[in-house]
Amino acid sequence: MASRNLDFTEGNIMRQMIVFSLPIFLTNVLQTSYQFIDSLWVGNLIGSDALASVSVSATVLFTMLSFIIGMNGATLTILAQRKGARDEEGLKESLNAFVVVFALLSIGIGILGYFLSPYILTLIQTPPTIHKLATQYLQVNFLGIVFLFGYNFIGTVLRALGDSRTPIRFVFMAVILNTVLDPLFIAYFEMGVIGAAVATVVSQGFSFIYALVYTKQTGKIPFMRPHIPSRMYATAIFKLGIPAGLQMMVISGGMMAIMSVVNTFGADVVAGFGASQRMDSLIMLPIVTLGSAINSMAGQNIGAGKWERVSDIARSGMILIVSVSLAIALLVYASAPLLLGLFVDNPASIAFGTTYLATVCFFYPFLGINFVLNGIIRGAGGMMQILVLNFISFWVLRYPLTAFFSRWVGEQGIAYGMGASFIISALFAGAYYRFGRWREIRVLQNREN
Repeated sequence: MASRNLDFTEGNIMRQMIVFSLPIFLTNVLQTSYQFIDSLWVGNLIGSDALASVSVSATVLFTMLSFIIGMNGATLTILAQRKGARDEEGLKESLNAFVVVFALLSIGIGILGYFLSPYILTLIQTPPTIHKLATQYLQVNFLGIVFLFGYNFIGTVLRALGDSRTPIRFVFMAVILNTVLDPLFIAYFEMGVIGAAVATVVSQGFSFIYALVYTKQTGKIPFMRPHIPSRMYATAIFKLGIPAGLQMMVISGGMMAIMSVVNTFGADVVAGFGASQRMDSLIMLPIVTLGSAINSMAGQNIGAGKWERVSDIARSGMILIVSVSLAIALLVYASAPLLLGLFVDNPASIAFGTTYLATVCFFYPFLGINFVLNGIIRGAGGMMQILVLNFISFWVLRYPLTAFFSRWVGEQGIAYGMGASFIISALFAGAYYRFGRWREIRVLQNREN
């Protein structure tokens, strides 16, 4: 079936939500499989120390890249609102501004991250036994950051325009290449952890080039010849993009802080936590998927001024996410030891990971509610508000609660702190959605919203 851009300003909301979300879910599954594939090959071909180094590096990499990831959220909001408002000129000019800004930021962060890698790993108390491996893996990934964000940016633009199907082919290509190249570079060329990183960067590079050529030839994205953006569009991007980027830095920085708590329990717990995070991501997939879909859906309707449909999107999203996340939590709970064994063969690591998952997985419906409501507010352009909510979630709640419970009951307190923070964060998000002034936000001041 040919890809087409969906108009979310009319039609059945629940049906659109499911139809639009399924391709995003599949894309996210493929995206997550990057981590699964690397972890499987690294854990089985090299060992638990190598797996722990990849887990620590992935946390740091996400933190350093998070500013651009957050600005991708601003891309989704601004472009979706321009599409909903039927503003073709605004759509093209906003797109050009994002292309220029993203190119400069990705290059800058790649260079900075390469040189700072060993110091960051030391700062978060990475165990000495895995510090060198983690540094090598991290530095190679930073060299390929432009490719990673290139094809992800193109996918974000397509989703903002209502096309969630086309991005699947870009990610699918990268995953297939990574699956083939991982064992080749790790084992055949005897490059170890560096080989896993090289395989990922090469795969992402091919995917980015293909995505760029494909969207240009098919006209799916109205790219213009890059030029210095006008003041109005540059202002809108930085007004939304900087808080959105800081949101992700707050989130990923909080995860890095939690990783520093995990690191104090030694390499076995680090490996078990890393493996459990791979399983954890299965529960997170529908949550992240629906949050992204709701951002697009809400953005188009806010741009069109259809506020009643925005409220219906929020209600439908909460019903859907609670149902799906509970079903997946049951599946993960039942199969945790078996699935963890795919990534690590250390009994101590598997025991920790199993207990962690059994505790935390049933708290994810609360995290899902948080993502749904935040997706609505992001669709309105409330990036600063979400920044505050995320700061509360991670730095006032999640990290302190994780540190407190881990000191109180030991390594299993990590899960207790995470679960408690999910519940309280959902209460904060619900309060702001109900009583906050996010409906009054205007993205482009001199254009009708």
